[in-house]
Amino acid sequence: MKAWEVAVNTGPDSSSGLATAGFRTAKYMPAEWYQSNTDLYHKAFASCEQAEHGRVEAKDLAKHAALAAQHAQQASTATLGQRLKDIHFWKAELQKEIEDLDAETGLLAAQKLRLERALDATEVPYAIATDNLQCRERRQPPDLVSDEVERELLKEAELIRNIQELLKRTLMQAGNQMRLNRQCKEICETDWSDKVETYNIDDQCGRYSSQSTNTQFHPGSVKFEESASTPETWAKFSHDNIDRAEQEKLASINLRVLIDNILHDVSEDLKMQSAAVNKAFTKRCEELDDAKHKLEYHLRKVLKETGDKEASIVALRQAIRDKEAPMKAAQTRLYDRSFRPKAELCRDEAQYRLISEVEELMESVESLKKKLLESEQSLRNLEDIRMNLEKEIAVKANSIFIDRQKCMARRIHYPVVLKLAGYQ
Repeated sequence: MKAWEVAVNTGPDSSSGLATAGFRTAKYMPAEWYQSNTDLYHKAFASCEQAEHGRVEAKDLAKHAALAAQHAQQASTATLGQRLKDIHFWKAELQKEIEDLDAETGLLAAQKLRLERALDATEVPYAIATDNLQCRERRQPPDLVSDEVERELLKEAELIRNIQELLKRTLMQAGNQMRLNRQCKEICETDWSDKVETYNIDDQCGRYSSQSTNTQFHPGSVKFEESASTPETWAKFSHDNIDRAEQEKLASINLRVLIDNILHDVSEDLKMQSAAVNKAFTKRCEELDDAKHKLEYHLRKVLKETGDKEASIVALRQAIRDKEAPMKAAQTRLYDRSFRPKAELCRDEAQYRLISEVEELMESVESLKKKLLESEQSLRNLEDIRMNLEKEIAVKANSIFIDRQKCMARRIHYPVVLKLAGYQ
């Protein structure tokens, strides 16, 4: 409290005499009173002027703050809009990659199904080849030979086994590639899902404004998260996911082309080998037919010759028997002439002729008997040859039956090329 503001006793009981002398010394002069009022006026005026100036400044500051807040909000909204565009771009890229991977996996699955069908289809040719080999083991000597047909059948069986191993390895490769495709697809789907969620969040954030009624204070949200990514790492993450997906998609496309080439080559190789086996069978059957016909021709000749030889033997035996009567006559003549008396027992010309006749007859009989023995041996040889020919004809007939009726008839059921290529 200032000195001039000290209370002065002016009540009715106060004294204006000497008793109040001490109080008068504490009073102000009128000039001081005017000066005090003037100072108070000036202070009031200055305070009002200062307050008015502050009010103007406050109004300007509030207006500026409102404009700054509006501009900041507009800038943030624009930044969110740009961010939405970036998110939409990568979301669209990821969605396209997901659709491409899904389509590619479907195409690869179709090729894998072709591989499985082709592998199943090889069981029939392999069963035919092994059955042909087993059937031909029932051929009889000397037809049980390692001929061109057997070599081609062994080649066919080995080819089918190699093809089956190749198809199994390719099936495993296709399965692994489909698994990698699905893994990349799942990664891209997760990234896409995150992008969708983020897009919805940023889209909602972009719709907030000062007039929104569903906003509230979140003081702790101003800080950056330690695990937050940068725009560069954010874009790189999606780019790497798409890049890996593209690599797997390209690998899947190349594998599909490889599978197509494998199935085409496999079907062609099996077709060519089957044709080679059929050609060898046809040639072998023709050789067997030719051999059988030749054997039958020689059998007919042997049978005819056997009949002629039997007739010849009968004739020889008859010829030998026919020499008995002349021999008896000649020997009887000689016997009777041995009883001629005395000098009549002469070695005349008739005697020499009769002796010569007997000797000639004996030589003739011996020749006939010798020829008969030779003919009988020749007949036995012909019988042996006939039996051998008949046996060989039966062997050839058995071989023809095995090759033509068993083997070639079974090969009619050989799968068509489309089935071997996995289309059926």
